[in-house]
Amino acid sequence: MAIDMKAIHDSQRTLVMGVLNITEDSFSDGGLWLAPEAAKAHGEAMMKAGADIIDIGAESTRPGAKRVSEADEKARVLGAVDALIPEGAVLSIDTTRASVALAALEHGAQIINDVSGGQLDRELPHVVADHSDCLYIVQHWRGWLAGAAGNVPDADTSRYENGVVNDVHDELMRQVDAVLEAGVRAEQVIIDPGLGFSKPGIEHNLPLLTGLETFRATGYPVLIGQSRKRFISAMLTEAGAAGADGPIMAQRDDVTAALSALSAEHGA
Repeated sequence: MAIDMKAIHDSQRTLVMGVLNITEDSFSDGGLWLAPEAAKAHGEAMMKAGADIIDIGAESTRPGAKRVSEADEKARVLGAVDALIPEGAVLSIDTTRASVALAALEHGAQIINDVSGGQLDRELPHVVADHSDCLYIVQHWRGWLAGAAGNVPDADTSRYENGVVNDVHDELMRQVDAVLEAGVRAEQVIIDPGLGFSKPGIEHNLPLLTGLETFRATGYPVLIGQSRKRFISAMLTEAGAAGADGPIMAQRDDVTAALSALSAEHGA
C-alpha cells in the first residue's frame, strides 16, 4: 500500500520519529542494532510503541566521531530498509551522502534526513529533486564544514553573534534556499534547527525550543530532535539530579519525553 507522503508532510498531528542507530559508536545505543535481525526487531518494536517514522542512521554524528566508509554505510542502511519496508514502515534515512540517499530511495525509503542541510554533499539535494515523492529534512549544522577544527565537528562553530535563534533561523533559511535552487520542491522540505549540532550547551539549545514559533513561522514543518543529547545531561547535572558518574540514560529519557511533549504542544 502506497504511503501518502503529502499527508505526512502536512500532518496537523505531531508525528513521532523513532531512532534506529546502526552504528558501533552512537553515544546513545552504539552497537545494539548492528545485526540486520536486531535492527528489524527494534524498528518493529518502535512502530508498535507508536513511532510514525523510523529514522535509520548508519554513521554517528557525535562530536569526534570517525566517518564510516560509504560501502559500509550503504550496506547497513539497505539491510534495515529491506527488512522494514515490507512491514509498512515509513523510513527516514539519516545520511549526508548522495549515493546512500539514492540507494535507500530506490529500495523504498521515503524521507532523507540530511544533518548537513545540503552542504556536505552538494549532489544530495539533486537526488531528492529527482525523487519528487520523497521528503527532505534540512537541518542546521556548521560542523564538518568550513570552520570546523580537525576531526571534532563542533569545534569553533558555536558562536552566535546575533543570538542563537536569529542566527540559526537565518542560516537555515539560506540552506533551504540553496536546496530549492537545486530543484527540491518546497512541499518536500521539513526544517530542523539541529539541537546539539554546533550547539553544545544548554544556552544554545533551550532558546531554540522556547523560540519554536520562529521556525514554525517559516511555513515549513519543524522537526525537533533532542533525544538523549549532551545538553540534557548538562541540565540534569546543573539541577543536581546526576550521580557521581553523571546522569544515567533513564534520566535522559525522562527529560527527552518532557521536552518532546512541550515541543509537540508548541507545534513541532
